[in-house]
Amino acid sequence: MIDVSALQALRALADLGTMNRAADDLGYTASAISQKIKRLETEVGVKLIAPAGRRVVLTPAGRALVETTPMVVQALERSMSAARSADAGVPRGRFRIVSFSTAVRGIVAPVLAELGRNYPDLRVEVTEADPVPAVYAVESGGADLALVHDADGVPTPVSAGVRPSLLHVDVGDLAVPADHPLAELEGPVGLDSLDGCRWVTSPPGTVCHQWFRRMFAGDGPEPDVVHSVDDFSTQLALVASGGVVALIPRLARPAVPEGVAILPLRHAPRREVYAAWRRSAEDDPALRAVLAALGQ
Repeated sequence: MIDVSALQALRALADLGTMNRAADDLGYTASAISQKIKRLETEVGVKLIAPAGRRVVLTPAGRALVETTPMVVQALERSMSAARSADAGVPRGRFRIVSFSTAVRGIVAPVLAELGRNYPDLRVEVTEADPVPAVYAVESGGADLALVHDADGVPTPVSAGVRPSLLHVDVGDLAVPADHPLAELEGPVGLDSLDGCRWVTSPPGTVCHQWFRRMFAGDGPEPDVVHSVDDFSTQLALVASGGVVALIPRLARPAVPEGVAILPLRHAPRREVYAAWRRSAEDDPALRAVLAALGQ
């Protein structure tokens, strides 16, 4: 009988390119990944990987086997769901959520205590990951639920076997010193009111930095960025010092320190947050319980 974890190891190798990266993704050592694939080759009776310089690549037989992996996982999932549904439909066992960091803080963490009280036999495990690897984890059976966000208005792509559902719309707000003139304005702050502001921003490559660049994408003057800081608590501390303002996503916003005012923006940047799960798992009582706690 083929070991499903070995199939997952082979697919991770196909997607990530090296034993070390596949091992990091799945939580094994590179040696363990190699042994799983060797045993899989013995079970199947053909070579699945071949050396290519310092890397390895999948043989045609290996690629053919990888293409069936989602179908195998989904078939097993349907079997488990049927058993769990027959067992009075009580959520129990291990349930794995993969999510980007701010959704862990703002969406997942607030419901964990409730889930623990209502379903003491359910063990919810949370892992942080960006949207694309989070979806991959669900597709390959490495996770049960992914929380992902769109990129510039384009949803994270998913396969036909995964169902995405809109969960939350995150919005960016302006953080200013409480004694800043902008704090006296009534109503949302427009872009024309931000002339002359000095900024602390998230580093390039982050969603908030993309939001910030899009806000100033016109023909106006280049914004004066003084600090580049990833942590939003640190950004708010710098705002409280009185020298800068910041763009803070509501979902990521920590406790606001004294001396900082949070203001809505006109035409505020936003992103959509989706929950994504395998369609084959929809009868799983644990999935239904977690989705209900998240408001789905």
